[in-house]
Amino acid sequence: MTGVDIAFWILAVVSVVAAVLVVAVRDVFRAALSLILCLLAAAGIYITLSADFVAAVQVLIYVGAISILIILAVVLTRDVQRGSLTNRLKVPAIIVALLFFGAGAYAVLNTPWQVARKAPIEPTTGALAGRLFGEGGYLLSIEIAAVLLLAAIIGAIVLVREK
Repeated sequence: MTGVDIAFWILAVVSVVAAVLVVAVRDVFRAALSLILCLLAAAGIYITLSADFVAAVQVLIYVGAISILIILAVVLTRDVQRGSLTNRLKVPAIIVALLFFGAGAYAVLNTPWQVARKAPIEPTTGALAGRLFGEGGYLLSIEIAAVLLLAAIIGAIVLVREK
């Protein structure tokens, strides 16, 4: 096993443990912090797979923007220490989750995955950034996503402020 393989498996274990903590922890703020850890571990996994641009996007968008938005909503919400109350839909939710897990496992196991024999020769960051921001024409969609995130943050602040 190489050092990259060991780092991959350590990050995979951290990611799975953090994902389980997101669901299992009753305190919503600590669940949000576990989500940040899970997303950071996913970015580390992208780095071990030589997908440096995807890792940077993971950190900037998910860890940076989405996690801050979740923590802002948690901080501005009253009675956050109570967590979610128990209800009658726990068993149906477990059944639906198991069905989704079964469908995902079936898709993963029955897909003919193509595995690259060697890492990419040229860096992928420059080529992908050139396609996104240059000749690809996706700059407008990225700007629209930024405006939508800003509108969501402003809307959350307006909804929770005192009259």
